[in-house]
Amino acid sequence: MADLSKLTAGLTGTVSVPVTPERLATVVGSGNAPVFASPMMVAAFEGAAVACVEHLLPKDHQSLGMHLDVTHSAPTPLGLTVVATATLKEISGRKLTFAVTAHDGVETIGSGTHTRVVVDTPRFMARVTAKSRPRP
Repeated sequence: MADLSKLTAGLTGTVSVPVTPERLATVVGSGNAPVFASPMMVAAFEGAAVACVEHLLPKDHQSLGMHLDVTHSAPTPLGLTVVATATLKEISGRKLTFAVTAHDGVETIGSGTHTRVVVDTPRFMARVTAKSRPRP
């Protein structure tokens, strides 16, 4: 088991994401409104969680997203910046649970929970490599 003793509930991480044309729902295929796309908000939530814990994990370990339960509650137009925040709420073995929120400078645009699992990177990559080999 990896030593996760550096992780404590209450840690936070943030990322800032400018709302640019390539991040609009109309471009990523998630809708017809020219607003910040829900998949981009989800990516920001994951990025904030990574920023929260990745630097505290043991060598050769990383966290991988495994579950999201989020609501995208308000639109954000082109030109604003979304700030996503992840707060580590619970550590249960290798499982990390975060509360996530996103704000666009005007209002909260989304929130929810995000769960990640800590993995041994070489072991994980060996599994990925084995899976990518052609099957008979």
